[in-house]
Amino acid sequence: MINKSVFPDGREPMRIHFDRQIKRIQRDVLRMGALVENSCFLARQALFDQDLEAADKIARQDKQIDRLYKQIELDCVNLIALQSPVAQDLRLLSAMMQLVRDLERIGDYAKNLGDIAMRLFSYPASPYMGQIKQMFDRCQAMLAISLASLSDLDAQSGLDMRDRDDAVDSDYDTLYALLAHQQNVPGAVEPIILQVLIIRHLERMADHSTNIGKRVAYIVTGQR
Repeated sequence: MINKSVFPDGREPMRIHFDRQIKRIQRDVLRMGALVENSCFLARQALFDQDLEAADKIARQDKQIDRLYKQIELDCVNLIALQSPVAQDLRLLSAMMQLVRDLERIGDYAKNLGDIAMRLFSYPASPYMGQIKQMFDRCQAMLAISLASLSDLDAQSGLDMRDRDDAVDSDYDTLYALLAHQQNVPGAVEPIILQVLIIRHLERMADHSTNIGKRVAYIVTGQR
């Protein structure tokens, strides 16, 4: 509770009020990150355990993610417009606005993966799903590390994401070559197309996780 003997009119100094709003936005960003991380976990269940209930949960959770994204963006805009933040605060707020866009896109890709899982359900298991699962696990780890770097404001951990992204890009190239260059494919080609979509979504998710790491480094160091 604010000590009114320190602030006789009962109002906080502008800086304290501003800092509290910043911390609330940071908490909301981490809450959004936790929801996105859970969507990725559900997508993994849907794809590799054929858990179609998990796919349904992603769609419902995606609406929560979208609402939180819009609220955070609005809160950042209002702080910038109404509080005239100093350079360091402006850097933080602008990076947060970009960062939640990355999170929102990862959430969208997780939802798309859930939709793909439902379409793949009726087809026989692909011999490439083990390799796709490995690629998925790399992407999941990248998201977890990027969120940890955000929580700790760890610039180095954020920058280290680039090496992990290279590994995911290598997975993508290998799997794309295997999937796209098949000949004399028996039966429907839709499963192959869907698997190509999976690895494309995973590659983009890794890119957005890398962006989050870069934005954390920018918040801490001021260097792009």
